[in-house]
Amino acid sequence: MTPANSVPPAAPGRALVCASRFNEAVTRRLVDGALGVLAAGGYDAARTDVLWVDGAFELPLVLDRALATGRYRLAVAVGAIVQGETPHFTFIATEVTRGISQVALAHGVPVGFGVLTCDTLDQAVARAGGAAGNKGIEAGEAALRSRRALDALEGHAAP
Repeated sequence: MTPANSVPPAAPGRALVCASRFNEAVTRRLVDGALGVLAAGGYDAARTDVLWVDGAFELPLVLDRALATGRYRLAVAVGAIVQGETPHFTFIATEVTRGISQVALAHGVPVGFGVLTCDTLDQAVARAGGAAGNKGIEAGEAALRSRRALDALEGHAAP
């Protein structure tokens, strides 16, 4: 079993990071974290694509189309949804979460979930490289470990 703070080696193929431009100052830090851990896991810049979308709501569709190409062995979705004065936050957060989960299941490709859902911008900053760590790193690690587990189930690598 791989320890929580290490990443498995990469198998052939490509990785994808799909990122929301909304709250971009936060999201760029999540992208940087995901790219760093993917590179450490064998998916360097030459093997990783970054696709930017306008907002978190657009993540599931773009992920779905990207994974349908068969090009990617794993993906990471990052964004920052911050509570406002209306229920819009709840609707967006719920549908983005559901959509990303459905995409991963439909394509059988692990998608690390690095979409922040925070009450304040300060909370989002804290989770994008601040006091609460970097959830982009955690999402990248989850995608790498999930890919390794799927490879083991498919007989491509030892567990």
